[in-house]
Amino acid sequence: MCQNAAGRLSRADGTVVTPASRKALILPGAGARGAYQVGVLRAIAELLPRNAANPFSVLSGSSAGAINAAVLASRAVNFRRAVMALDRVWGAFRTNHVFRADNWTLFKSSLHWFGALVLGGLGRYNPRGLLDNSPLRDLLERSIPFPRIAQAIETGRLDALAVTASAYTSARSVTFVQGSPSTKPWARVRRIGRPATIGLDHLMASSSVPFVFPPVRVGGEFYGDGSIRHLAPLSPAIHLGADRLLVVGVRDEHEETESPADSAQSTPSLAHLAGHMLDTLFMDGLYADLERATRLNAILEHVDLSHLGPPLANLRPLKTLIIVPTEDLREVAARHVGELPYGLRLLLRGLGALNRQGMQFVSYLLFESGFTRELIAMGYSDAMNMRPQLEAFLFDEPGDDAGSSGAPQSNRAP
Repeated sequence: MCQNAAGRLSRADGTVVTPASRKALILPGAGARGAYQVGVLRAIAELLPRNAANPFSVLSGSSAGAINAAVLASRAVNFRRAVMALDRVWGAFRTNHVFRADNWTLFKSSLHWFGALVLGGLGRYNPRGLLDNSPLRDLLERSIPFPRIAQAIETGRLDALAVTASAYTSARSVTFVQGSPSTKPWARVRRIGRPATIGLDHLMASSSVPFVFPPVRVGGEFYGDGSIRHLAPLSPAIHLGADRLLVVGVRDEHEETESPADSAQSTPSLAHLAGHMLDTLFMDGLYADLERATRLNAILEHVDLSHLGPPLANLRPLKTLIIVPTEDLREVAARHVGELPYGLRLLLRGLGALNRQGMQFVSYLLFESGFTRELIAMGYSDAMNMRPQLEAFLFDEPGDDAGSSGAPQSNRAP
C-alpha cells in the first residue's frame, strides 16, 4: 500500500496519517461505461502523492471492472502511473480495439446467426457469440504485465486481486483470487472463491457478455461475464478482510416516470430488452448487496454480539462509499452514437437501438473515444464533487462515518 517505512499514509499535501482500516476498491461490470471508473480513479490519484503506491488492500472487479482492477494490480508500485495507463487506453478507444466491427465481419456474423436459426442449428459450427472480441485479447496481452501482480503481493503493495466470472456448467459465480499464501478459499450457495494466478483467460472470461461475446474456457469449464449470478458483489472483498469499501458504479439513478395507462407505446425492441438485461446484470445485484450491508450495519449498531460464538461474533460494520454517474448515460451515448462504424450502426438500427430506450444497450458497446473521454471527465468531476468524503475514506479521517449510520454514502442514493 502507499505507506512509508513507518506504516503511515501520506496525503498529496504532505500530511501524514496512520491507516486504521483495510480498504477495498470494487469495480463492477460496465462494458464501455468502464471509462467512468477511470475518471474516478484519476481523482483519487490526485488526492495522493505523485509517487504513491496502490492505496487499496483488495482490488475486486468483474467484466470491464475486472480489467481495470487487473491493470491497477499490475502497476501497484505507482498508483498515478497505473491510472495514466488506463486513461491512455480508454481515452483513445476505438470499437475495433475491442471487437471486429468491419462491414464484412459483421455481415458474416449476421448470416451465421441467421443460418443457425433458420436451419435449426449448425452442429459444431453454431455461432458462439454475436461479436468477435479477439482484438480485446490482443490488447490485454500487450497492455497488462501479469507477472507484476505477484510482485505487488510479495512486496506488500497489494493483499489480493479478485476477478469474478460465471461458470456455465456448474452454474456458480466463481471469484478467482490471487493473494498471499494465507488467502483462504470460500464457498457459499452458488458462489465460491478460488485461489488462482490471474491471467488473460480470467479477464476474457469475466468480460464475455452472454450472446454478445463467446464463452471462455478456464481449466475444465466454460465461463461468461462475471456479473451473471454475482448476487453479492461486495462479498469477495469482505471475505478477503476489507472493512472499508469504495464502489464505483456505472449507472445513473434517475428514476423513470411510469407512463399513463392510456399512452401509446410500441413494443420494446430487441435492443431495449438487451439494454434492460445488461443494466440488470451489471448493477442490480450491487444495489441489493449494498442494501443488505445497510441493514446489517443498522443491526450491529444496536446488538452486542461479543457473547456469541463464531461466525456471529466476527460480524463487523462495513463502511461503504459509492460513486455513480450523475448524468443519464443514454443521453451521453446519443451524442456519440454516430462515431460507431457504419456496419455496426446498421446492425444496431436493425435491433431497434437508435432511439432513447435503445441507447441503454448502445452505451455498453460504444467503445469510441468521444464517448469514453466524456465519461472519464464525468467520473473525475463526480469524484471531485465528493472530495471531502473521498479524503475521509482514503485517510481514515475523524468524522468519516460512511456506512456506520446504516446508509452507504453516495453522490446519489442507491
